[in-house]
Amino acid sequence: MPTDNQPVTPLNVFRRALSRLGRGWGIALRFLTVAPWGRWQPGDETHLGCAAALFPWVGAFVGGAVAATRWGALRLHSSPPVAAALTLTAWVLLTGGLHLDGLMDAADGLLGGQTPAQRLEIMHDERVGAFGVLAAALVLLLKYSALQSTSTAAVILAPMVGRWVLVAAMGLFPYAREQGLGGMWHAQITRRSLFAATLAALAGLVTAGSLALWTAAALSVATAAALAMAAQRRIPGLTGDVYGALAEISEALFLLGSLWWHAL
Repeated sequence: MPTDNQPVTPLNVFRRALSRLGRGWGIALRFLTVAPWGRWQPGDETHLGCAAALFPWVGAFVGGAVAATRWGALRLHSSPPVAAALTLTAWVLLTGGLHLDGLMDAADGLLGGQTPAQRLEIMHDERVGAFGVLAAALVLLLKYSALQSTSTAAVILAPMVGRWVLVAAMGLFPYAREQGLGGMWHAQITRRSLFAATLAALAGLVTAGSLALWTAAALSVATAAALAMAAQRRIPGLTGDVYGALAEISEALFLLGSLWWHAL
């Protein structure tokens, strides 16, 4: 790896960029999944902007693994409901339930508190309430239903769109707490990070080349934007839990949207 004492040459610049991408990929993959790749610890803010730019590509990795699980289950002559259940299980296990946990906490806080301070306190509580259980159950039910018949491209792209929503929410909305894990990411999101993440998500949609998937993406992104603005009215900004909730809801709506287009 080049050091600061080495001359600036095209080769050294390329090596630096490659090293930064490798570090960012490892951070993004370790943060968003349980895959044993890369190192990341809370408080280490190095390369977080680069890592966030790679979130949609981690989503593609998750989507590919999930799609492969469904393909394998169907190849073993599992019924569509069983294949969907196995696929959803793999999805939750691979991501460590990170965003699902955020969805539950966000639902409890945003729907249960009377004041912004109370809502933030409820979200900080590790216990899960009725609103959180209902929100998680409904999102998982929607995903399970869609996974029985949606296309492989939709399965791969849903986590990509969901991870892009994460970056957009971090970059475009204020953070509600003075400190927090989500705030550390929020502080590192730059226009360059958001632009790179947007290009990645668009590349996936262009590759798929399906009007149904473009429509599904528009539906999920528009809904996520509306929910983010609604959350901002309930608390003074967004939190890491709200980020996770937006990702989960975006994924579910993307899968459903890909089916609704064909039903029209």
